[in-house]
Amino acid sequence: MSLTEALAARVALGREKIPAPILEVMDKTTNDLITRKIAEQAFKEGDVFPAFELPNVKSEKVSLDTIKGEKATVISFYRGGWCPYCNLELQALQQALPEFTSLGANLIAISPETPDSTLTTEEKNGLSFEVLSDIDNKLGKELGLVFKLDEELEKIYSEQFKIDLEKHNQNTTGELPMAATYVIDANNEIKYAFVKEDYTKRADIPAIKKALESI
Repeated sequence: MSLTEALAARVALGREKIPAPILEVMDKTTNDLITRKIAEQAFKEGDVFPAFELPNVKSEKVSLDTIKGEKATVISFYRGGWCPYCNLELQALQQALPEFTSLGANLIAISPETPDSTLTTEEKNGLSFEVLSDIDNKLGKELGLVFKLDEELEKIYSEQFKIDLEKHNQNTTGELPMAATYVIDANNEIKYAFVKEDYTKRADIPAIKKALESI
């Protein structure tokens, strides 16, 4: 099963189990983001990916220059380990890691969660690549990926789904990055960009591999 198929199956399961009034709010907030076309503000192919220094799960600072691959780097932004769609994506990326490596690429995942939370995500999904913390979404904002959650949806996350974003991210901003995947070359130029307002959509592995093969 491809990542896209797994995500679609998870969407179908959610729509069966989640009460209709909650689904209505979730759908509305996603559609509002799509209507606002916020993905259009994000970095695109041809842009130069900015340098960064972010903590890993051990709270060690990691820079792009020290972690990028010989030929290319795959950089995946995800919302948090509490998101089932993010976990499906991370698992698929882990499975594809040997193929990425054979193409001279390294893999990095980034979320706004603290190192303690990203460590839990890394262990839960058996990840062997670096998972970094973009505290307060500073890098995500630079890339144009960040938006503020609708207050009604944030309340649903907290009260219905028991997702404590304040605890995970150690802030009260209610901000999240759009799920995004970038492939950059050795000069940090973006060769592939996947950014969607709909968090249930993710870059599929064949598309990432195709981008890597073209570098």
